[in-house]
Amino acid sequence: MCYTPALTLAAVALSASLAPEVCRTGGSAPSLIAILCPVEWSSRSTHGASGKPTVKRQRPAQKMAEQEPTPEQLAAIAAENEEDDRVNYRPPAQKSLQEIQELDKNDESLRKYKEALLGASPVCADPCTPNVVVTRLTLVCEAAPGPLVLDLTGDLDSFKKNPFLLKEGVEYRIKISFKVNKEIVSGLKYVQQTFRKGIKIDKSDYMVGSYGPRPTEYDFMTSLEEAPKGMLARGTYNIKSKFTDDDQHDHLSWEWDLNIKKDWTE
Repeated sequence: MCYTPALTLAAVALSASLAPEVCRTGGSAPSLIAILCPVEWSSRSTHGASGKPTVKRQRPAQKMAEQEPTPEQLAAIAAENEEDDRVNYRPPAQKSLQEIQELDKNDESLRKYKEALLGASPVCADPCTPNVVVTRLTLVCEAAPGPLVLDLTGDLDSFKKNPFLLKEGVEYRIKISFKVNKEIVSGLKYVQQTFRKGIKIDKSDYMVGSYGPRPTEYDFMTSLEEAPKGMLARGTYNIKSKFTDDDQHDHLSWEWDLNIKKDWTE
């Protein structure tokens, strides 16, 4: 079965410490690597002279022994998946943790509710400690022969020298692990841009949610997706990632490479 770029990653909103927040996505953006393989057989809806929808089918792409997508093909893929990222959304007014704790502090039921949400443990008071610390990116894949983990607390430049190897057609999820140390952070978002041969072919925004400080890490997990198959899908992709929020704070930016192969042992 040919993999189609219509398969999308649904943005997942987690709010472990605050009341659920409506998540927003940058449109129905294609998944991390779903758009990286031009379809071999696809259907597209159009309107004929009668005004009724018709379906035009594209012929299967001719396969060659060694076939790489041309810059023109990559540009066409990017253009087809380009969508308007604008959303009608305004972030809420930012309040410090102390302000929230002081609100209605004589209301015992509200005090217990806020304690259940925010925890009773004291927050980190070290001014040198960032409020949000991104610790790991993990490709969660049951079929993988070993762990696929990026330690984001170490040397970020080493990731391009040691790309992830992912077998075509496998199912996987992306997991981001992070800590919130001091203040409530609103509208955390994971953004990534995917490049091949220097051409940007995809941009995806994943809404993570709003979180309060606590001693342990949070994990954000995307929905299950399938890596594409075929000769045009194989190769190395450069991914530029960023963990940000409603206030446009760049908590961490990093680059990493993903290498799609026919098998794990290649």
